[in-house]
Amino acid sequence: MTRRILITGGAGFIGCHLIKRLLDEDNQVICLDNFYTGRRENISDLMTRPRFSLLDRDVREPGELPAVDEIYNLACPASPIHYQKDRVVTTLTSVIGAYRMLEHASRTGARFLLTSTSEVYGDPLVSPQVESYWGT
Repeated sequence: MTRRILITGGAGFIGCHLIKRLLDEDNQVICLDNFYTGRRENISDLMTRPRFSLLDRDVREPGELPAVDEIYNLACPASPIHYQKDRVVTTLTSVIGAYRMLEHASRTGARFLLTSTSEVYGDPLVSPQVESYWGT
């Protein structure tokens, strides 16, 4: 069964790979990204795929969104270079963006996945981190 899936931050590293996988499974995927840190070249090869669409906008901004079955919320400037540059943008993207997507999931009955980064564990004692590493 084809699912309609909204991925915020879909032009980021993880988002673009997730989109490709979901499209390969015959899902309809909508990428929402404002390209603050995401890159257009990450999704350029997807633009001609019939089940892919792009919403070029900020996850923090109100507005109409299509009804979907699932929402994967990956929108956040996760790199230290980006989140240290503008901590307010990072915080608002994480908090307001998640809130808006949760509201949309509630309205449409969509399943919701909230992601995070390894930054929540603080400075690692192990690098790169293995799956069993839980931080300090």
